[in-house]
Amino acid sequence: MNLPEAERFARLRLARADRVGPVSFRQLLDRFGTAVRALDALPDLVRKGGGHGYTLPDPTRIEAELAAGDRAGARLLVLGDPDFPAMLAALDPPPPLLWTRGDVALLSKEAVAIVGARIASAGGQRIARGLAQQLGEAGFVIVSGLARGIDAAAHSGSLPTGTVAVLGGGVDDVYPAENATLYDQIVEQGCVVSESPMGAHAQARDFPRRNRIISGLSRGVIVVEAELRSGSLITARLAGEQGRDVFAVPGSPLDPRSRGPNELLRQGAILCEGIDDVRRAFETLRTLREPPADNPFPDDLEDLDPAFLDRVAALLSPTPTPRDEIARALGAPIGSVAAALLELSLAGRATLLPGGSAST
Repeated sequence: MNLPEAERFARLRLARADRVGPVSFRQLLDRFGTAVRALDALPDLVRKGGGHGYTLPDPTRIEAELAAGDRAGARLLVLGDPDFPAMLAALDPPPPLLWTRGDVALLSKEAVAIVGARIASAGGQRIARGLAQQLGEAGFVIVSGLARGIDAAAHSGSLPTGTVAVLGGGVDDVYPAENATLYDQIVEQGCVVSESPMGAHAQARDFPRRNRIISGLSRGVIVVEAELRSGSLITARLAGEQGRDVFAVPGSPLDPRSRGPNELLRQGAILCEGIDDVRRAFETLRTLREPPADNPFPDDLEDLDPAFLDRVAALLSPTPTPRDEIARALGAPIGSVAAALLELSLAGRATLLPGGSAST
């Protein structure tokens, strides 16, 4: 069933609200049922949590983003839309929205991510391009990040069969500029997606979110070449946390770009020398991790006393603490603790984390 347009507008506005990230977005929907009601309650929740001077995004700003999407020929998917990718909706927490250009149907097909070094060797690019072509011919959509090097090679190899590029900036932000032709080809033959606002230029903080979507859309992630400190290894870590298969193409110990994949292999990643390694892994039954089905917020939740909020805040530290531990320490209902953590996070006094944990 399609969401009402007013609710879709409200979900975009809620996602763009200050201090509302994917975890608090999902919890606000759980607590209030709709984004319309959550927006109405948000300023008061911030005030109760100890925050001051909170203002919601101006509706004209949201209208401008939607208009920019229309001009770019982009389509907005919000969590709850029928075409929102099921693999992403199953994440804990799911991204609140996606801007898309191209064939949205590709986002719901079985996919494999191929990622790796920007300054890649000719051999690494050949491997990435060949794997992408073979996997595409076997029926998989290939997902990557449109970066130079391995990403670009993976997209090029899978253009005829289906490829998805996930961007850090807006869906209309072509970066790097040298991949402009490839970007246009993907819009024409594949799909480009982004969680960022239209027109936004990618910042360093955007790439972990981008990498989480790359792994989240995929059944498995293949790392071809990567340094030990690289976004590709972050994508592999996120894939493992999401219950996806992690593959690594081995390389020479003399090449620094092989250190990342070789380290992944030492940590238990699946050796990938060709498509047969991927096929064998996928023949093994795996259960993708899904968010808890239960809503922690009771229907009869009462207003929280400021003293209770302070007691919850006092139990937080830089180390993530599960909300059930806080509930046990206080002898309080978990629904009240969840509500307190949400209010504290909106006031900037706590950080909500996946799995029901929080930190300072």
